[in-house]
Amino acid sequence: MRDINQFTITDAVKESFKTEEGSRFKFLLETLIDHLHDYTREVNLTHEEWMGVLMFLYDCGKISTPERHEFILLSDVLGFSALVDMINTRGGATEGSNLGPFYLDDAPRFDLGGDLGKGRGGAVLLVQGQVRDSLGNPIANAVIDTWQADSAGTYPIQEQASGQDKYDLRGIFTTNENGEYWYTTVLPKPYTVPYDGPVGKLLRAGNRHAWRASHLHYIVRAKGYRAITTEMFFDNTDYLDNDAVFGVRRSLITKLEPVKKTDTLPPTEIAPNARCRFDFVLAPE
Repeated sequence: MRDINQFTITDAVKESFKTEEGSRFKFLLETLIDHLHDYTREVNLTHEEWMGVLMFLYDCGKISTPERHEFILLSDVLGFSALVDMINTRGGATEGSNLGPFYLDDAPRFDLGGDLGKGRGGAVLLVQGQVRDSLGNPIANAVIDTWQADSAGTYPIQEQASGQDKYDLRGIFTTNENGEYWYTTVLPKPYTVPYDGPVGKLLRAGNRHAWRASHLHYIVRAKGYRAITTEMFFDNTDYLDNDAVFGVRRSLITKLEPVKKTDTLPPTEIAPNARCRFDFVLAPE
């Protein structure tokens, strides 16, 4: 190793890891080393630039908490999250979209027809649909985990200092025997991704806006099927064509309609002003 140089160091680093031959870990690690070293040589990275990258990553870690994941946000704005979602959509399932930095895995459970809005201002939205398999069969007892921003474009988890409950506007529902789900909530507004940390500095340096199209987040699971993480967007709203985290897919856009007196609606705790429908498709494991 004493004769190492900028061209032989890549193989030396890979050989220093005693990973299992033919393993997925070996492939992932060695490919990462190859690309990282090739990039460094290609751009002739300076010491100042190298330290700048390390300090940026340090700052991402420093601002992150169990309730705010700056590295997920970084992945989102670089299109990395979206690319992983696209690659991993399988078997005719609903397309994946961003998890985002504010997911909590212990949201409260609600009965079908429950209300997530809890008296918040804004239009009351009825969300309904069905969970099916890739052959069109309904999936009973599918678990729908949802969370969102409010009518001002803010997640309650961002306002805990002012007394907001971090579990507001999030909940878990279970589909009925026909695979159906429905509930009411407030219609979310567009919002900017967190702009007060290192990722915000990156966006400003790149002259990029931080706005997200209004949306609802979902994780949908059922026994025997691949879980999906995705988002629902609303037609004819802002930022559908330039969402800051590249989360919008044509198949994830639904139509938003006013509720009419003649509409037949499922039973809900409170009367909605608007309605939308979105069906989820799960592929077998």
